[in-house]
Amino acid sequence: MKSSNQEITNNELGNASKSEFLLNPSITFLNHGSFGACPKPIFEEYQRFQRELESDPVEFITQKQPKYLKTARESLAQFVGCRAQDLFFTPNPTYAVNVIMRSLKLNPGDEILATNHEYGAMDRTWNFYCKKTGAKYIRQNISLPVTSKEQMIEEFWKGYNAKTKVVFLNQFSSATALIFPVKEICDKARELGLITIVDGAHVPGHIALNITELNPDYYTGTLHKWMLAPKGSSFLYVRPEWQNELEPLVVSWGYQSITPGESQFLDYHELQGTRDVSAFLCTPAVIEFLTVNNWKAVSAQCKQMVLDNYQRFCDLLHTQPIAPMTTEFLGQMASIPVNTNRPVELKELLYSKYKIQIPVMPLNDKVYIRYSVNAYNSQTDLDILYNALEEIIKTTDLIQA
Repeated sequence: MKSSNQEITNNELGNASKSEFLLNPSITFLNHGSFGACPKPIFEEYQRFQRELESDPVEFITQKQPKYLKTARESLAQFVGCRAQDLFFTPNPTYAVNVIMRSLKLNPGDEILATNHEYGAMDRTWNFYCKKTGAKYIRQNISLPVTSKEQMIEEFWKGYNAKTKVVFLNQFSSATALIFPVKEICDKARELGLITIVDGAHVPGHIALNITELNPDYYTGTLHKWMLAPKGSSFLYVRPEWQNELEPLVVSWGYQSITPGESQFLDYHELQGTRDVSAFLCTPAVIEFLTVNNWKAVSAQCKQMVLDNYQRFCDLLHTQPIAPMTTEFLGQMASIPVNTNRPVELKELLYSKYKIQIPVMPLNDKVYIRYSVNAYNSQTDLDILYNALEEIIKTTDLIQA
């Protein structure tokens, strides 16, 4: 990697760091947003913990693991801006939100106010728990194109009424890749006495995050996306007043422990039987990697590449940007509207013929091609995508230009 005092340009970005990753070099990888990509030094740390576990499983799990987890929590808490005793690791945000939903005391008629831009797994999970409780999940329309943050806030609160009990909001939408004004919505929800749950899956390592300043009741984010951690590493932050109300999703040795730790909250949610937590334990190494390699500068370059190419793709596909082309709304990924009624076939063709790994995602009767840019990408990767789409338009009927 380039050192922190060396300028990284768009043309150099991919060449500077692609060798640091384990990605197949024959694939044009424009889908970091789905599951991330792990650099070799972090992956080696991950395997080191796994080997240490296997060398003496009893000693590792009963003696070393609790200490390692505490160190990892402390490191992560400092990175995301909260206290170490207020969060625990989870495999993914869907797991984290299931923990929350299991413990919410929802009554028939209670409403959960969300948007129609939420992640599909979250929509399904809310529908599952609402079916059990009689509560209602409200997917409030946020219209596109977005013109301003104020528009998003105004449209969101049109879904509020006296029955609203919970606000659930993604900070970074998955299909549309838009940044939502979570701080402003959390502040108003606090004034209204509502429970706030933020899905920040795409946030850590991607845009600035300080959970204490954001002030939600619950916040979940991943490490295995933009923080570059091994797969299956995420966290759940819980505001202190709710911690003893939170039931464990898996009841195990931490429940009514005969050797209680520093808090019931951590006992319930960290001690859940035999599992490989090596991905969690890599957190200090993950943060060190981001720091040493000046990842804020890398991220800024990636964001600029996203912005520089957005209008170009819209012009090719004869569609319009879904938000102003600024970092207020876009990060290291962007979703381009595409006129197709066969998104699965389009995605499969881009991969099978052109070796481009990229999602083509339907949402609310529209379809989007979402490209992600990280340190291993270069302008050449986006040119490959452009040329492929241009050829598909000319030679097939998959895209209606």
